Amino acid sequence: MSDSLSPESPAPGAMPPAAEAPFGAGPPSSFPPPMPWRRKLKIAGWIVAAFLALFMALIAWLAITAPLSRSLQPIAPPSISLMSADGKLIARRGAIIDKPVTMADLPAHVPQAFMAIEDRRFQTHWGIDPRGIARALWHNIWSDGASQGGSTITQQLAKGVFLSSDRTFGRKAREAMIALWLEAWLTKDQIMERYLSNVYFGDNVYGLRAASLHYFNRRPERLTVAQAAMLAGLLKAPSRLAPTSNLKGARARADLVTQAMVEAGYLTQAERNALRPVRLDLRAEAEATSGTYFADWVLPQARDRAGAVYGAQEVATTLDSRMQRFAEGAVRRAGLGGAQAALVAMKPDGSVVAMVGGKNYEKSSFNRAVQARRQPGSTFKLFVYLAAFRSGMTPDDMIDDTPITTGAYRPANHGGQYRGRITLRQAFAISSNVAAVRLTQKVGVDAVIKVARDLGVTAPLTQDLSLALGTSEIPLIELAQAYAAVAAGEWPVMAHGLPPEERGWFESLMDRQRKFDSSDLEMIRDLLSSAANRGTGSAAALRTSTFGKTGTTQDSRDAIFVGYAGGIVTAVWVGNDDNSPLPGAAGGGLPAHIWRDFMSRAIDEPVEEAAPEELDGNLVNAIANVTVETDIGNVSLGVEGNGLRLDIGPATVRIPIDQATPATPPPAVAPTRPADNAPAGP
Repeated sequence: MSDSLSPESPAPGAMPPAAEAPFGAGPPSSFPPPMPWRRKLKIAGWIVAAFLALFMALIAWLAITAPLSRSLQPIAPPSISLMSADGKLIARRGAIIDKPVTMADLPAHVPQAFMAIEDRRFQTHWGIDPRGIARALWHNIWSDGASQGGSTITQQLAKGVFLSSDRTFGRKAREAMIALWLEAWLTKDQIMERYLSNVYFGDNVYGLRAASLHYFNRRPERLTVAQAAMLAGLLKAPSRLAPTSNLKGARARADLVTQAMVEAGYLTQAERNALRPVRLDLRAEAEATSGTYFADWVLPQARDRAGAVYGAQEVATTLDSRMQRFAEGAVRRAGLGGAQAALVAMKPDGSVVAMVGGKNYEKSSFNRAVQARRQPGSTFKLFVYLAAFRSGMTPDDMIDDTPITTGAYRPANHGGQYRGRITLRQAFAISSNVAAVRLTQKVGVDAVIKVARDLGVTAPLTQDLSLALGTSEIPLIELAQAYAAVAAGEWPVMAHGLPPEERGWFESLMDRQRKFDSSDLEMIRDLLSSAANRGTGSAAALRTSTFGKTGTTQDSRDAIFVGYAGGIVTAVWVGNDDNSPLPGAAGGGLPAHIWRDFMSRAIDEPVEEAAPEELDGNLVNAIANVTVETDIGNVSLGVEGNGLRLDIGPATVRIPIDQATPATPPPAVAPTRPADNAPAGP
């Protein structure tokens, strides 16, 4: 018997072979059998039904919330009475509106001007413009300036007629849906008619017909190319560009519109070049509306809060009528001559309690506290020194106050005075230019910009060492916000004229304030106290604890004092509207005196009454702020209505014109210090 196994015999312990599969058959499948076609059809039917139900629900929602008939009605904001925090009437405002326009009656260049600057692909898109959104997104990511929008004219109509101005994703999504809804049911001409009849043109004027009559005293059917371009240009910033208060800005914007019309093919370059500057022909309104600088600033937000109703509304604001009266009085008494002044006062949480945008609202409604951008001078050094403290330095660290002899940028101290090796506290108090630049070199320009952005500065900032001396233009209200953050110990602080509304937990979580590092806060307050009480700002010093900083720009074009005391933060600017020099002006002179005049009353600290101002403008501009350095401190000589004002440190002596010799001055309390510096950079 053989021990070998035959090929057919399985090995011991092996599994028996599987049955041989028929030829051509594969291995058994591990997948379930295919779904019957009837079941596939049923599931597809369910999906289609669900989409149809969702679509019908969306149509019903749009029909209820965005009825087409509403877009036929011009926006008629309610008559609003703005009330101060203590219940007094500030201003009563009502909108100027007129009949809607008809596309068939308008010259072709009128809608073309709006399309060229607002929505060049209006005739081809379906309500939203992906290319425009992508372009705006790219611009906003890479630019360090104003944001750019990607909304179409249809979206702007949807927002203006049906939605609020919230900047939220939900509102933008509803805006896009309503835009598609409008495009589906209206023609392009109908959309344009409704848009032009509703949009805001500044000066409380709504709609193209009202704007055409208001600014040019002519019907929109007779608008010229240049006039249409100016009106189209106002939509970017109607309050700021309104030609009644900013004709230069409105004309510059109109030039951009006409160039856009050339690029869009609506005009030839020769036709554009032949256009003449627009001249206004204002129509007298039968019933003038009252206004103030504060009312103009807060009105757009007040309208949003009042809602789309037609009855008269009262809106409470943060303004304190008593402090507003003190602010106006301080500016009036200042002896400005031909110069202008602005003042904004707020609580540390940003609640604005007083605002003065110029000497006379009736003569000029341009708000220099909010709309003007001027160089802040040495008040910007707040951000430089905070950046230094963030990097680990202290007020007792030493810095060279000596001429900078290397590099392309070589700033100088005011008057060419240098003190050698000094502490940061001393450098801040005397407002040393070279010390600020050396600190910026040490910590980096980006670190300084980061501090400014953290504290609420949104204006474009230069990326060079001259930034340390305040050469970038910033609105006065943003400076006040930054100093308010130091007063509050939290950042950022946003100025507001209406009491804050209750916010949801998610919004509060995303937009919460951040606290200063306790040591950084203590050190910067130490420096601000030193500058305001023993440094260049000592003319502003009060009996209560005073914190602040002076600023004077090159050639004395701007003079500023920003500081806080007694729970009030106040910023004061003095200068000329045409940016011409103001000889002798310094932040520690007239602005500091206006600040002290206002603040002493605002916090109920007794102050000597100043004489009212009735002086020749050229004389005041020449000698209103003469500051010299003496062995007893910084002495400032000023002119008032009935004589001279002599300041030695925080003390003030007034000399009548007919008095031969001044009274004996009080003893000096401030150490020797220079006048506030002017940036030597560009």
